[in-house]
Amino acid sequence: MNVSEQAPGVFFVEGPASNWVILRDAPASADRPAFLLIDGGYPADRDLVLESIRQLGLDPANTKAMLITHGHVDHTGSAAYFSRTFGTPILCSPEELAHVQGKEKHQVTFGQVIIRAWRPRVFRWLLHVIKAKALQAEPAIRAEPWDENRLRSLPGQPEAILLPGHTPGNVALLIPGAQAIAVGDTFASGHPISTKSGPQMLHRMYHSNPETALAAARSLSSVQANVILPGHGPALHLPLAEAIASLQT
Repeated sequence: MNVSEQAPGVFFVEGPASNWVILRDAPASADRPAFLLIDGGYPADRDLVLESIRQLGLDPANTKAMLITHGHVDHTGSAAYFSRTFGTPILCSPEELAHVQGKEKHQVTFGQVIIRAWRPRVFRWLLHVIKAKALQAEPAIRAEPWDENRLRSLPGQPEAILLPGHTPGNVALLIPGAQAIAVGDTFASGHPISTKSGPQMLHRMYHSNPETALAAARSLSSVQANVILPGHGPALHLPLAEAIASLQT
């Protein structure tokens, strides 16, 4: 785990195989600084999520909300725990609610993985998925849909951009004051099964609709941001339009 401040109050956490974001609104000197989480790693990353929060002098019980970019288990792994333990609101796009609550599934299938498991990178990734307790993931049954007013009331006043294709309700979350954007899996800057580095689409098998996912990612070129926080791979500091122009498919 590596925690770094990528913009004022915007902390990017690179986990073992997926990332999350801690957004602090109040000064570090405040008694109970307000903050929120964007995504929460795999189920086995829970202790790392808690540690990353405490490393910043924050109390997990004070999490204002956890925003979910999409309902895959490598992003929702801590959600049910935060909801049950701290009463943290778990918020996602209305289009993704059934997925986050566990009522629908939009994810890579075992069959899609096993036919590629002869590749060393895929096999190592599969082993990590099992060790990360993806198969025992607990859905966030108390998740709620957000709206613009609720998002505006949170630290950083994030703005959701609906980008279907990876999943039906996949989003990127723009943090306007920081010129930063958490893109989740809309595109990545690296991935355990990829040999590439830099802006890139995830392998086709991860997307519900690969063509729609690519078109959605390209639609971000008009968004103003220069700090890019992907769900996989390191943070990028370049104009979002430039990242999209160089997107590897």
